[in-house]
Amino acid sequence: MEFSKSFNIQALVKTIKEELLSDNNDPYSFIAPSAYDTAWLAMVPDMSEPCQPMFKNCLDWVLNNQNVEGFWGEYDGHGMPTIECLPATIACMIALKRWNAGEMIIDKGMAFIEANAEKLIGEIYDSNCPRWFAIVFPAMVEMAQINGLEIIFPDRIKRVEMSIFYKREQILEREELVDKYHYPPLLSYLEALPALYNFDQEDALKHLHADGSLFQSPSATASAFMATGNKDCLNYLQTLVQKCTNGVPQTYPMDEELLKLCMVNQLQRLGLAEHFNQEIEELLEQVYRNYMNRESWPKWTNSMATQLYKDSLAFCLLRMHGFRVSPWMFCWFLLEEEVQDQIESNHEYFSSVILNVYRATDLMFPGDHELEEARSFSRKLLEKTTSMGNEDQHTVPFPSFHSVIKHELRFPWMARLDHLEHRMWMEEKNSSGLWMGKTSFHRLSCLHNDKLKQLAVKNYEFRQTTYKSELEELTRWSKSWGLSDMGFGREKTAYCYFAVAASTSLPQDSEIRMMVAKSAIVITVADDFYDMEGSLDDLEKITDAVQRWDATGLSGHSKTIFDALDSLVNELARKYFRQHGTDITNSLRDIWSETFASWFTEAKWSKSGFIPAAEEYLETGMTSIASHTLVLPASCFLSPSIPDYKLNPVQYESITKLLMVIPRLLNDIQSYKKEQKEGKTNFVLLHLKENPEADIEDSIAYAREILDKKKKELLEHALMDGFNDFSKPCRHLHLSCVKVFQMFFDSSNRYDSNTEMFQDIQKAFYIPVEVGAPKPLPPHPGSKQRYPTVVASYHFNQRYKNRIIRLAANSVVSHPISGNPYMKMPMAPKLKFCFM
Repeated sequence: MEFSKSFNIQALVKTIKEELLSDNNDPYSFIAPSAYDTAWLAMVPDMSEPCQPMFKNCLDWVLNNQNVEGFWGEYDGHGMPTIECLPATIACMIALKRWNAGEMIIDKGMAFIEANAEKLIGEIYDSNCPRWFAIVFPAMVEMAQINGLEIIFPDRIKRVEMSIFYKREQILEREELVDKYHYPPLLSYLEALPALYNFDQEDALKHLHADGSLFQSPSATASAFMATGNKDCLNYLQTLVQKCTNGVPQTYPMDEELLKLCMVNQLQRLGLAEHFNQEIEELLEQVYRNYMNRESWPKWTNSMATQLYKDSLAFCLLRMHGFRVSPWMFCWFLLEEEVQDQIESNHEYFSSVILNVYRATDLMFPGDHELEEARSFSRKLLEKTTSMGNEDQHTVPFPSFHSVIKHELRFPWMARLDHLEHRMWMEEKNSSGLWMGKTSFHRLSCLHNDKLKQLAVKNYEFRQTTYKSELEELTRWSKSWGLSDMGFGREKTAYCYFAVAASTSLPQDSEIRMMVAKSAIVITVADDFYDMEGSLDDLEKITDAVQRWDATGLSGHSKTIFDALDSLVNELARKYFRQHGTDITNSLRDIWSETFASWFTEAKWSKSGFIPAAEEYLETGMTSIASHTLVLPASCFLSPSIPDYKLNPVQYESITKLLMVIPRLLNDIQSYKKEQKEGKTNFVLLHLKENPEADIEDSIAYAREILDKKKKELLEHALMDGFNDFSKPCRHLHLSCVKVFQMFFDSSNRYDSNTEMFQDIQKAFYIPVEVGAPKPLPPHPGSKQRYPTVVASYHFNQRYKNRIIRLAANSVVSHPISGNPYMKMPMAPKLKFCFM
């Protein structure tokens, strides 16, 4: 069974590499075509035969790509239309009506609008209707009426419809065609400007780009060409249609390097990067070379949003993969007050870009003051975005965006575990959205996104199967050594394994996961024994036994703990000897002896009432937290492994020392109240005692200041070469361990709770991924599959079988161009053979 699952995953990986990551593939196929812009090109008449469309393939696309529910445009991840589909659907119907094509398709589109308009726009009011929608939607309704399509909305939303039209009037009165306060400029919506609007053809011509486009917008350029007949506009449109044969994007040309970066980002967010390491590294190396050769920072242009999105995404991916890049790679926008004003004035439009900027600032190193400024700027705008309209999802570019932003703002990147982050992105219904365009989001193509999600789900479920099996094995091990039935303290077998499994991404690292989880169980039990169960005499005996590594004189709980520890150390030493031919038994014993000695020191302080200096406490506490005891032995089994002498306290690398102090500070910030009641020492309390003029909040702030500095240092040491002799896998294991402790102690002490982690563990190991209702199968390229006779020939599945037969039983099939009926007959008997 496991072999079969793995084989299916590898087969999908191979397909995706061939279809998406091959150098021979067209990057534009990665982006979903824009129904709205394709419809506008379909409206352009042929100059020599004005009764015929100039771009017939665009009209054919409109004919062939109506969704089964009757609309044009993209589904969200749950198979539902979005508000973006309303103007796109009306534009497509106008294009068909203009050429007397697809009468039945138009009727189906009208039925969709009648049935769904209230749901899609019913909650939009004047105060929070998106600017782009207020410009485009009224224009499409008016154009439909001019072309003989009477779109009638239910009386229940008449007031909303009127408010949208009123907002359009306000925009037209207030905004210049092109000004520095509104983005995208009003002129980029040329096709949606009313006929009576004060518009001069020269306004359009003087803003043409060198490639002949109007703000690189196919729809606006099509409108400009129909109004002016400009040859440069025509050349642009012809080039566009030749390049994009299956529907046009809403921006052309697009930055092909950005499209590839988006693909890498999607692979990482879905937890698939492990399958594409070589392809990702090769692409990022090329991106890095291009940025290093860039002669100057970007200047203000009308593609500023796309440029900032790309630069912040590239910075994030490059720094995460160990490339040394300056924050100015994307923080250039901080140097231009005009750019910041544009972003603040149009924060709704820039929200996806600003979210990307905020994510990039997660990777902050010491001295990155530009990132601190960018983080403050972006966080302020994101908070403003989420505050507008409360939970009204129409105040932001696409539904559920509130939840995405709030997740980013609420949970620090350091506190998130990869496995659950991958699941969240799979289940996010708008994960195909990339960045905001003129009238909708640039999205992954449905076909590619579905394949990626299919692979991601299979990959996640394969991990779940692996993790469940390992947790069962670990539970048996814990019981066999008596560690889960000690009768005191915390039984955290599931917590320990969850933390390890959810923070690392490779199923083949089973050996690493198991040894870290076993060590964590021993640490938890032994730490509780020192804290709450053992007498000082008991603790002295077990500490001495571990120093000598001799169980003589031990009994009861002490003997149980030592025996389990001895077995674990011997198991690891044997494995290492088989792999490397070197005996590391003494090195492993030394690191455990150091840890037990620190616990004993703290126990003596507690039982005697001795209060150490804060510095002395921290020196002992960074050992007693035992994070290095988890990571360093496991690092011996990574490839390449660390040398065994790195287990010696004298030889600890700076990254290991940072790993030791950060969890201690995290723990102490969250547990000072509990430890104050129990009469124990704590860094926050000790700082308060040594600084009588301070209050508890001052002490917490002081600890957080140190913690923030140490986390930046560790992040730099983990991601960049040159700070230590550790390999990248070893450094990343240090980082994963810190993220686990940050997750446990981010806003409370989750490790001590018996319930707070339950749901996360269920999602990580047991609950199937929920990716929403299945979407209709994607169109077959070039097919006429929207007609029953052809649909049946492509989709041999039960879901379509009954639907098609019911439809065909009373079907009038229209000619695909003229819209005239050419067949009326009961078709169900003739279709049944398709499903035999």
